[in-house]
Amino acid sequence: MIKNKKEGQLIIISGPSGVGKDSVCKKLKELKENIWISVSSTTREIRENEIEGEDYYFIAKEEFEEKIKNNSFLEYAIVHSNQYYGTLKDKVYEKLNGGVDVILVIDINGALQIKEKVKDAIFIFILPPSMNELKRRLVNRKTESDDKITERFKTAYREINEISKYNYVVVNDNIEDAAKKIDAILISEKCRVDRIMEVDLNTIEEEIHEKLVD
Repeated sequence: MIKNKKEGQLIIISGPSGVGKDSVCKKLKELKENIWISVSSTTREIRENEIEGEDYYFIAKEEFEEKIKNNSFLEYAIVHSNQYYGTLKDKVYEKLNGGVDVILVIDINGALQIKEKVKDAIFIFILPPSMNELKRRLVNRKTESDDKITERFKTAYREINEISKYNYVVVNDNIEDAAKKIDAILISEKCRVDRIMEVDLNTIEEEIHEKLVD
């Protein structure tokens, strides 16, 4: 008998700021059961309409650095105006061990850290339809100054140059379509031979014999 692995899949989603990663992942969760979107920790200030524990865990820089010393993070990085972002290990492994697929929406530095540690993680990069569209989305968010928007736009070009380090690329020209493409990727990944547990040859031989006899 062939059995699928019981552990969940670890899915890494990256892409430029403003590309719509969070919106795509939320739509994916509506389409797909048994999936959990990890909540990252950050030292940046909370924005209007953000909720502690849902959007991020907002913690002080000193506390974050203490957790680094204690090896509490699966990955972490300093991005955007020297702020820390990171993913705590405990909850991620709890979900994976329980058979739940886990999505991490993280930057490229964090993704590459995980790539060294978790060999069977799935890496998906989300692109905007165009750089002009990306700039429009950043401006329309109205959450940052012009200088910060310019900084994020420059960072986007550097991030896109790392696209070859990912397994898949999805263009977010429509949120629902992008989510459906990711769903298709995850379905196909579950069918990969190297995600199948050992084959019980004796059981297979018995089943074949029974069918022949019948």
